Amino acid sequence: MRLTVIGTGRLGATHAACMAELGHEVAGIDVDRGKVAALGAGRVPFHEPGLAPLVARHTASGRLRFTTSFEEAGAFGQVHFVCVGTPQRQDGDAADLTCVERAFAAIAGHTRKGALLVGRSTVPVGTADRLAAAHGVEIAWNPEFLREGFAVRDTLRPDRLVFGVRTARAERLLRTVYAPLLGAGTPLVVTGFATAELVKTAANSFLATRISFINAMAEVCEATGGDVRRLAEALGLDGRIGPAFLRAGAGFGGGCLPEDIRAFAHRAAELGVDLGLLRQVDAINMRRRDRVIAMARELCGGTVLGARVAVLGAAFKPDSDDVRDSPALNVAARLGLDGADVTVYDPVAMDNAREAFPLLGYALSAEEALRGAELVLHLTEWPQFREVDPVRAAALVYRPRIVDGRGVLDADRWTAAGWRFWALGGSGPVGAAGESGEGGQR
Repeated sequence: MRLTVIGTGRLGATHAACMAELGHEVAGIDVDRGKVAALGAGRVPFHEPGLAPLVARHTASGRLRFTTSFEEAGAFGQVHFVCVGTPQRQDGDAADLTCVERAFAAIAGHTRKGALLVGRSTVPVGTADRLAAAHGVEIAWNPEFLREGFAVRDTLRPDRLVFGVRTARAERLLRTVYAPLLGAGTPLVVTGFATAELVKTAANSFLATRISFINAMAEVCEATGGDVRRLAEALGLDGRIGPAFLRAGAGFGGGCLPEDIRAFAHRAAELGVDLGLLRQVDAINMRRRDRVIAMARELCGGTVLGARVAVLGAAFKPDSDDVRDSPALNVAARLGLDGADVTVYDPVAMDNAREAFPLLGYALSAEEALRGAELVLHLTEWPQFREVDPVRAAALVYRPRIVDGRGVLDADRWTAAGWRFWALGGSGPVGAAGESGEGGQR
């Protein structure tokens, strides 16, 4: 089929390249000429594992192209996917639908007879109905469930597909688009607009709730001397619960979970439904950043003023260069405002971090960041940081003190190398200073 994808950010560029991989002819459309030029030359202007080879291969073959012309897109495509962002509004928690509304209006004015417009953006429930009424074209909703760092895999081997449709024809068109995936056994849910819109926000809200729940348990463990890792292990062995998303840490960030739960709670309130639970989820999540900062102050004798702090991580998660609402950078910036001499290192997110927080210090390697540090904060769980040799690291720092803000480092290994080690969800630090106990996260 001939498909267009409106929006060539992380979602749109991935969808366009993966649709070409499935055998379709695809045109990606964006108003950003620089982005269009880069993608058209086979270059991806952000980090997403596995995406660059797909873009390069399919632009070279001619199966994938990029343009700024909606007129060209309308003449080309049978099915048009809208894959633009819906960030949080600056004046409140509601989702900003400006880009979605502009994209639908732009392509609707150029579509040929019989075209189908498909929304993939995360939107408040009721948006599809409103857009269909406003533009008089056939619309479907096909929510995305991509994880940054796994976007290609999640598109080509998804857990499920959801079609929000009003007509059998719209369902048939989407079945044709996704025929290779459906043929491979991907589960499909066919439903109406409202349910399709709710699936993504409900899924993200559920995941955020699990993360905040275990972080709330970490707070209880810190107050009682419990061990949140062992607690999470025991909970995860319950078949009704399972182990996923039960690792305590500095909390979630990025451009999806925080914005989605706020927008969902806001939309529910407009509909007369109280989702105060999500407000608590958000509050617990933000408290974990405060806790990391409190630990840093305590380990530095009550104040970080003048202390040299190394922050390992800038992206909100590994395998991404996305620093939007990153707990790591938020903590780094706040410590900088408190007078700490902060040096940040991240394997791929350095340029974005510098652009967002130009006053922080940045290193070219983890070793450079550690050199002379009085405190180390591990805040993004890159595999490279788990592989750091604590003996070698101890020889680089001024004082061997570390806070594991992601709960993945081996406390025994670090304390054996002479480090004072503190992980979230315990009663206090263990290591060279002589402290011990269950709270040490052994």
